[in-house]
Amino acid sequence: MKKIYIILFVLLSANAWAQSKFDHVEPMFWWTGMKNPKLQLLVHGKNIAGYTAKLDYPGVKLLELHKVENPNYLFLDLEISADAKAGKFPIIFLENGKKKFDYSYELKTRDTSPSRIQGVTSKDLIYLLMPDRFANGDSKNDKVKGLAEQTLNRDSMYYRHGGDIQGVMNHLDYFKDLGVTTLWMTPEIENDMPKASYHGYAVTDHYKIDPRFGTNELYKSYVEKAHANGLKIIKDIVHNHMGTGHWIFKDMPMKDWVNEWPVYTQSSYRDEPVMDPHAAEADKKKMLDGWFVPSMPDMNERNPYVQNYLTQNHIWWIEYAGIDGLRLDTYPYNDPAYMADWAAKLKAEFPTLSIFGETLVNSVASQAYFTQGNTVNRGFDTQLPGVTDNMMKNTIYEALNGKAGWTDGVFRLYNIVSQDFLYQDATRNVIFWDNHDMSRFYSMINEDIDKYKSGIALLMTMRGVPQLYYGTEILMKNYSNPDGLVRSDFPGGWTGDKMSKFTSAGRTSQENEAFNFVSRLAHYRKKSAALQEGKLIQYVPEDGMYVYFRLAAGTNGNKDVMVILNPEDKAKMLNTARFAAQMKNTNSLINVISGEKLNTIKDITVPAKTTLVLELN
Repeated sequence: MKKIYIILFVLLSANAWAQSKFDHVEPMFWWTGMKNPKLQLLVHGKNIAGYTAKLDYPGVKLLELHKVENPNYLFLDLEISADAKAGKFPIIFLENGKKKFDYSYELKTRDTSPSRIQGVTSKDLIYLLMPDRFANGDSKNDKVKGLAEQTLNRDSMYYRHGGDIQGVMNHLDYFKDLGVTTLWMTPEIENDMPKASYHGYAVTDHYKIDPRFGTNELYKSYVEKAHANGLKIIKDIVHNHMGTGHWIFKDMPMKDWVNEWPVYTQSSYRDEPVMDPHAAEADKKKMLDGWFVPSMPDMNERNPYVQNYLTQNHIWWIEYAGIDGLRLDTYPYNDPAYMADWAAKLKAEFPTLSIFGETLVNSVASQAYFTQGNTVNRGFDTQLPGVTDNMMKNTIYEALNGKAGWTDGVFRLYNIVSQDFLYQDATRNVIFWDNHDMSRFYSMINEDIDKYKSGIALLMTMRGVPQLYYGTEILMKNYSNPDGLVRSDFPGGWTGDKMSKFTSAGRTSQENEAFNFVSRLAHYRKKSAALQEGKLIQYVPEDGMYVYFRLAAGTNGNKDVMVILNPEDKAKMLNTARFAAQMKNTNSLINVISGEKLNTIKDITVPAKTTLVLELN
């Protein structure tokens, strides 16, 4: 018996030594039944280039072992057949043809539960939040030893505040009460950077949740708990860049893992050269290959190893956690051909997954250029279903704050919507009035509660997928420059906060007025086929008023909706005769917010600075 224990000890010790020989093996595990049978393992450890490898597991082949510039890396190309079974198997590493040690790798069975990877559509209402600034559910992870940033200071917009995933999980009932259907957090991935690490866009480990937010296991539980509560999850991912603190950047596999320049070169941030048929190649290269900022190296997405690494990482997170959609940061800055290939591969694995790209550009044509179906002069399809509709965001402020002119005021809004023919399907676009990089909606309309309600009504009734930024529902305010206060903490998310805006008792009367307005429309929208999926019919503005209809398309038990925007400082009368095509069977109109029945359907009084949302009966 003693000999058996000794043998077991030796075997276990050898395996532990083998597992610790490598700093990273990524992906850490994989799944059977994937559409793409190919898998490329990145293996990192001190001077491992002298090893070769082999394996013997039914349904799994080692096709090729790649040695690269850096002797601390090996890349293993595996092929996993459709009949491969889940289980652990040894990858045998050899030195000079002799076995040196085994590394245990695992294939798991895919989870096919119907609640996973549901997709996010125009039926949903997205709530965007920054986890560090929303709620602190676990104070034990506020500071983590060994990480570059140890400052915790809620008085500064540039340091950590302590919010985390558990804090978001603790408030799922709040989201449900508000009428939200989908949560989108800014990246939760590790950002081990010395400054401003809270925002999440300078990743330092692609396979690890930042320990100040939680763990991989907690993130998976967060998705599962959200699904159990009827909420969907969007994950925010970054292809274009990583942080200088990334372990790969500190010891790159090859020099061209990132885009290097003779001297530091920053992106021009100009999207035009990407689509301009007359563009100079130098301008295009500066846009695509220039670094976003000095602390965020630009990934070389033409490098096939980088392509595999990023694509597999995103597939890994979706399959691991069961998330419903992806938001793609800085989409125009990425290599176009790679992004098209990436999207095709993700759609093959997850047909129900929703994807939308951040496109902070300056025209509808520019936005549409990046979406799928626009193959003219490109030679390929981007496969990108939708974008963040920055042009809709810009024009809403013109509609609410501007004065009506031939192309100004509400006419600008009408004009932007009229260009939806450029998209394959504009209802896939995410519409928003602000986010973590922009001045808050309430400040941009000069803290006018009437304009606020008018804008919220437009957000909830316009085509597309509406997105709220955290705190909009309680009138949080401030401008993006110079102090970053648009990323202030949600009041009540921290023990010791003087008041909690998560409850009606902690909100002022005006904050409750705003919250209730948002909630009323959000819950109505959840039951309205017209607002979720209905065809949009808009009319040319007259007398400074803009009118559109959302049609329920004959859906049993659902009503069409009429929306009337009067942005001016005085009440106006709207004669409905010109809308006969949409109102021919209407015998009454109900104000969706107040529930009141209008006295007439012919001449409607529209109060100043108001968007009426009317149900047609």
